[in-house]
Amino acid sequence: MKNVYTVGQVNRYIKNMFDQDFMLNRIYVKGEVSNCKYHPKGHIYFSLKDESGTISCILFAGSRGGIAFRMQDGQQVVVSGTVTTYERDGKYQLYAKEIILDGAGLLAQRFQELKEELEEMGMFDAGYKRPVPMYAQRIGIVTAPTGAAIRDIIHIAKRRNPYVQLIISPALVQGEGAKESIVKAIKRLEMQDVDVIIVGRGGGSMEDLWAFNEEEVARAIFECPIPVISAVGHETDTTIADYVADLRAPTPSAAAELSVYPYHDIQKKIDETRTSCRHLMVQRIQMERLRLRQREEVFRRLHPGTILASQRQRAANLEEAIRRSMKEALKHAREELRVRIQTIEAMSPMKKLNQGYAFATDEKGRSVRSIKQIKKGDRITLYVTDGVIHTTVEGTEETNDGIK
Repeated sequence: MKNVYTVGQVNRYIKNMFDQDFMLNRIYVKGEVSNCKYHPKGHIYFSLKDESGTISCILFAGSRGGIAFRMQDGQQVVVSGTVTTYERDGKYQLYAKEIILDGAGLLAQRFQELKEELEEMGMFDAGYKRPVPMYAQRIGIVTAPTGAAIRDIIHIAKRRNPYVQLIISPALVQGEGAKESIVKAIKRLEMQDVDVIIVGRGGGSMEDLWAFNEEEVARAIFECPIPVISAVGHETDTTIADYVADLRAPTPSAAAELSVYPYHDIQKKIDETRTSCRHLMVQRIQMERLRLRQREEVFRRLHPGTILASQRQRAANLEEAIRRSMKEALKHAREELRVRIQTIEAMSPMKKLNQGYAFATDEKGRSVRSIKQIKKGDRITLYVTDGVIHTTVEGTEETNDGIK
């Protein structure tokens, strides 16, 4: 017989076929867990089944890092790994590398992978975040044209500032074609000269919000030249759009609060500022008027006319002081003169003569004050009050109490 092969050859051939199949080397298989067993060495043996069949699976202990939950029968999972045969038994099975829960679990895995990829590319870097303008006049909105989100944004915007213009760029926010619709809506607003763009929708499941986790939407937000506020779902919901956007708002209502400045509050602040400025101006004017009056007083004191009048008054005061001083000096001199006159009068020979005394001189006109100056026969002259007496000395007589 020709072409007879051993069992081992056949099994080896089949294994080689599996190993050379590119699809089987990296495959995702979805199904329900059954016959799940944890081996003492850390391996996990289980089967995946659906309504049409079953496949055996094994997760080696070294790959346990690829599972974030404890497996048990009945779970819907997605297993990523390699399909090949165990050559000795001739049975094929799925050698698992990663296992995630199906549904939300799969989406969470995709979310995490895209998040890590975009973060590594730097799209979440704070250096790319643009500031949202404080006083936006035109606000673009990317959301469904009907629904609670747009109603909340319009209501809050009108309440905060009825003068802000809202430009709605309608888009599908879930389901097939949603990501393309959101990207187109953003592009339309880029041509509308708006100050800021709100991209968002109301709450929902992770599947409902998934359009905002798509890479195309993330890139459209990142590349948009206008600041973008992400407002997807509720406060606890987080999407890729939140990380890429310039600002994240927990809800669409919060996005309206953040982007629409409160007109009445600003008007109140303007009024308060105007009042404060007016008060400060009045104070400043009063201060300047006081300073002007002080300077006028200084200038008045320094004016030549004022200085001249002051000098004139000073001269007049000095003149009066001199006059008083001269008058006092004259009075004092007169009094001193009177005293001296009295003294002189008291010492005057004429006054002595008037009292009965006579003044005697010898022939040479010398005053005779002693008998020793004359002798008998000398001629002397006697001066009295009404004339002169010429006489001859007949003799002298010395007395013990002579007049001095």
